[in-house]
Amino acid sequence: MKEQPMLRRYQYVLLGLALLGLVASVTALVVHYRLMTDPGYSSFCDVNESVSCQQVLQSAYATVRGVPVAAGGAIWSAAVLLLALFGMRHASSELAGRVAGYIFVLATIGLAVVFYFGYASFFVLKTACPLCMAMYVSVAGVFLASAAAATSLTAIPARLGEDLKGLTRSQSGTTLTVAWLAASIALIVFFPRPEVFGSQAASAVEATPEPELETLTPEQITDLNRYLDTLVPRAEPGLLPTGTMKVRFIKFNDYQCPACRATWAAYRGIIAKYEREYPGVFVFETKDMPLEPECGLVLNHNMACEAAAAVRLAREKNKGAEMEAWLFNNQSFQMTRDDVKRGLREVAQVTDFDARYQGLLPAIREDVQFGQKLGATGTPTFFMNGVLLSSMRPAALDATIQYFLKKSGAAS
Repeated sequence: MKEQPMLRRYQYVLLGLALLGLVASVTALVVHYRLMTDPGYSSFCDVNESVSCQQVLQSAYATVRGVPVAAGGAIWSAAVLLLALFGMRHASSELAGRVAGYIFVLATIGLAVVFYFGYASFFVLKTACPLCMAMYVSVAGVFLASAAAATSLTAIPARLGEDLKGLTRSQSGTTLTVAWLAASIALIVFFPRPEVFGSQAASAVEATPEPELETLTPEQITDLNRYLDTLVPRAEPGLLPTGTMKVRFIKFNDYQCPACRATWAAYRGIIAKYEREYPGVFVFETKDMPLEPECGLVLNHNMACEAAAAVRLAREKNKGAEMEAWLFNNQSFQMTRDDVKRGLREVAQVTDFDARYQGLLPAIREDVQFGQKLGATGTPTFFMNGVLLSSMRPAALDATIQYFLKKSGAAS
């Protein structure tokens, strides 16, 4: 039996690590839910294409039979937390050491799961999820701490029946166990499942509510204009306005990119406003930059080329905007070629996708090569009148468009 002060310290370590795992898992569940229900949502832990919660939580590895993996993390963390908090509260008892052994068994299972999903994240998706990594730290730490705190593991099977009987004789133990089981079952059964592809109507252009546009103060607008004055445009054909056009706004886009979806939802109302007020003068263009090897870029967006081709086919039927909306509202790394074809059929009544797909790839690759020539390293990448712009708040985009309209003489 380990000395009481040492066992007590291990208990505190286990409590802290289990709490870390529980917070990370619950937060991941919240992000997972928001991603399913709000196409304009962008999670707080998205840094870039390589460090992104969204990339992982929208992948095929985020769920098992429709149940979020994060739900399993929350259930596991809650079990460890309860065992450490109540099973090890009497540090001088033999039971505390055995409970540490039970936690070690749970941690061994958890570590195997972590290895699998860690491999999928880093080597298959090639994306690091900060919330997932917090869970990995929690599981690995619980494994090491419980191994150090556990008494003879060989004695645990013989005492398991006795400990379970003791649990049932304890009113508080029985209550906590039932509460944990009920909460776990409820989480698995009642957590919303993703909507089936194609269930949204072609009128999905209106599916995402427009964000309320904030206003910039005069001082903020002045500072923004001073910043824009310092930017040097690229004198590249295809970027600058031509003819009667005064402002040319270009987005290099990937329909499986969460940040592209977020900017689509945030900017489309602003873009529509200026297209309506300045027809032919303000022009917005989407160029394809699918992050898929088939189109020349290496990443894990396995249906990005197909999505880009579908939008091009829909544009021939004047349904390009509707197809973009369908793709963004149904965005998922679980999307299949059949899903894309079904959406295209529903939105634009196009049925010859397979026959025309290969013929569309050269034009898509041409967009990709143009973006690479300009130095675009990810999506979305924006240019306005040849000036490279980063993603910005909607109000800042509105002010930026006004800046270029005034600079071109199209607006006073």
